[in-house]
Order: sequence, then structure tokens, then C-alpha cells
Amino acid sequence: MIPIPSVAVLDIGSNSIKVLLAARAPDGHLTALLVRALEARISAGISRESPRLGEPGMARGLAAIQSLLADTAPLQPRSTVLVATSAVRDAANGADFRARVRAATGHDIRILTGEAEANLIGRGLLCDPRLSHLQDFHVYDLGGGSLECLAFVHRKIAQAASLPLGCVRLTERLVADPEQPFAASAGAAIAACVRQELARAAFAPGSPAAVIGTGGTLATARRVLAARADLAWEQTDATVAVAELRGLLARLGALPLAERKKIPGLPPERADVFPAALATLVALAEIGGFDAYQHSLYNLRWGVAAELLENG
Repeated sequence: MIPIPSVAVLDIGSNSIKVLLAARAPDGHLTALLVRALEARISAGISRESPRLGEPGMARGLAAIQSLLADTAPLQPRSTVLVATSAVRDAANGADFRARVRAATGHDIRILTGEAEANLIGRGLLCDPRLSHLQDFHVYDLGGGSLECLAFVHRKIAQAASLPLGCVRLTERLVADPEQPFAASAGAAIAACVRQELARAAFAPGSPAAVIGTGGTLATARRVLAARADLAWEQTDATVAVAELRGLLARLGALPLAERKKIPGLPPERADVFPAALATLVALAEIGGFDAYQHSLYNLRWGVAAELLENG
């Protein structure tokens, strides 16, 4: 049997590094052959005036990249692409990290601009069969370094903005002590920052027919909610109510970091930034006047894979 042509996409994010091995199914849709994510947090220090990648973060990032490349090797993808977003894009020594990865793996890293990142996220969303009926919708992809905002009209991107509202960045800037319970003042500061950045970008969150959320925060929220209800993650509703996010923030935010790390479903590596991430999503909803996010797993990696397979 001739193997299905496949492509591998490694997404080097601020919090985690993820791989997608994808191929075209006979019906033309993209299908995942391999999906895996590793927490690496290469972005510590991203909120500084001149951000730099730290040595521990770069070492974790390189190890994660090597591990994910080893996962894809036996499946012999036709092409392998590494892309990086806010953490590497904004770092003064991002070129050093790229050189280190190239020397160790033979692969270069494609640095995505904020505009390119947003557009590829949008392209990935259009691959989600659950969203095929939607015409007009907004998309919010929350990462560690940035928040990508997109408005779709008739399934075309009408507006896109990349805002410096990632959960690592906001935690470093606005949370005085992540080891302590999440203060109401930090939540208020995050809400004000979200409002300010949306206004600066002239992006009105509004409430179209649907609001789609992507990124690790909603995936983690669903895992925590699933654990609380003694359900498998796959059994949870992909529509996450803002009231549920607000409740999670109240419960988890009241805990010190040491206790937060024990919450089932919450990766300990994300426990320090999770309250700021929840506060950001809640603030977006309150500004836009919507009451739920439809969670999709089809984001940046899917958009890059679709691009590679189309250009094949």
C-alpha cells in the first residue's frame, strides 16, 4: 500500500510545543495521524522591555522539539515545518535559539508575524467539520505571549489583530505574586488591559452568531471541568459557558499556587498562569457581551498543514 502523503507541523508556542502530523483523507478533509504537546515554557521574561529567552527555557524547548521530531520520524512525513510565534518572535535572542535548533535538528524555524499567525489560525479553523455550518463568527486564540483575534464574515477573514495579551505576559506584568491567591485587583487590571488593547487595535469583540475559542486555556478548562464531573475529556461539551470559566477563576484563583498545582486536570506547569488566562477570556466575553465559547482544536498547526498540503 502506498503511504498517505503527510506533513508534520511543530508549533513552538510560549507555553507548550505541539506537533500535528496530518494528511488529506479521501473526502478531501484534513485528518490527524499524530497529535502531541509538551509543556516547555520557553517564554519566561516575555513581558520585559527587551525580552530574552532564558537558558533553561531554550534547553526545555530544544528537548521538546527533538522529542516531537523523533515521534514523527517513523511515520515519514513528506515535509516537516517548525513555526514559532510570540515568544521567539519578540525575543532579542530569538535568532540564537533558531541557530541552536538548526544545529541540533537540521530544521530551520519559520517565525510567524502576528498577521501571519492570525491568518493561519483562521485557515485552521475552517478545517473543523463541526464549524462548517458557520458563516459569521469571531475567533480568539489565547497563547502565552499573545491573543489572536479574528472576525469572519461569510467564512472569510474580515479583520485580524494580534494583541500582547498572552497569559504568561499578563501574569508577569500584572500579577504581583503568582504563588499567592489571584487577587481581585489583578483581575481588574487584566480586564482594563484587554479593553485598552482591543480599543487600540480597533477590534470590537461584539457577539456574532458564534464565538470560537482555541488554545490551551479552554482545553485545560474542559479537562478541569471533566475531572470535577468524573468524566473523560471527550465527554465534555465543546461549548464552554463563560459562567463556568468565571466559576473556575473564583475557585482556583482563591488557592495559592501550591494548592492549585494539585487540581485534577490542571497541568502543574500551567497553574501559575491559568488564573490570568481565565480572567482574559472572561474579560473578552464581558466586553463583547457573549456568554459562551465554542472550543475548537483546529488552530495554527492545522492552518500550516493545510497550506503545506495545498502547495504540495
